[in-house]
Amino acid sequence: MTSRQTIDLYFRDMETIIRTISREDIDEVVQRLYRAWENEGTVYIMGNGGSASTASHFACDLAKATIVEGKRRFKVLSLVDNVPLVSAWTNDSGFDSIYAEQLEPFLRSGDVVIAISVHGGVGADQAGVWSQNLLRAVHLAKERGAVTIGFSGFDGGALKEIADACIVVPFPSTPQVESFHAALEHLICLCMRQKIEAAP
Repeated sequence: MTSRQTIDLYFRDMETIIRTISREDIDEVVQRLYRAWENEGTVYIMGNGGSASTASHFACDLAKATIVEGKRRFKVLSLVDNVPLVSAWTNDSGFDSIYAEQLEPFLRSGDVVIAISVHGGVGADQAGVWSQNLLRAVHLAKERGAVTIGFSGFDGGALKEIADACIVVPFPSTPQVESFHAALEHLICLCMRQKIEAAP
C-alpha cells in the first residue's frame, strides 16, 4: 500500500466514525459536565499511554478554553501529570493504584471522573489486563457519588458498562480512536463554552 492509499483509507475511516458515532452520547456528556460546572464540582481526567496525553490536553482545554469573562471557571485536574506521584504509587502499590489513590483524599459527591481508554478496560498484554487503574478509579468514584464519564473505542469494553455516560468511538483501530478522542474533547469544550456564555 502506498502512503497516498494509507492517507485516503485513514480519512475514509474517520468519515465512517463521523457517520456512526452517537450524537446523543456526546450531548449527555456535555449536559453532565455542565451540571458539574453549575454545582461547582471538580472534574478529574485520566488515561494511559496516548490517552494520558488526551487526558492532559482535555484538562487544559476544559480549564482554559471554556473561560467566559464574569462567569465561574471550571475546576479541573489531570491525574496523569504529576510524574513523581504516579511513579511513587506505582512503586509502592502497583500501577493499578495510581488514579484511585490520587482521588482518595479529594473526591466528593457531585464531582466528575473522566476515564479515557481505547479498549475500555478489556484485552491484555505483557503487563496484564489493560486499564485496570482506570476501572478501579471509576469504581471509587461511583462509591463516592461522583459522576463517571468514559471515552472508549472498539465496542466500549467494561468502561461502557460501568460509567454513567460513555462516548464510544465505534471503530476497531487504536490510531483512529485516539485521534477521534482528541476531536471529541475539542468539541465538548466548544459546547461547554457556549453553554457557559448562555448561562444566567
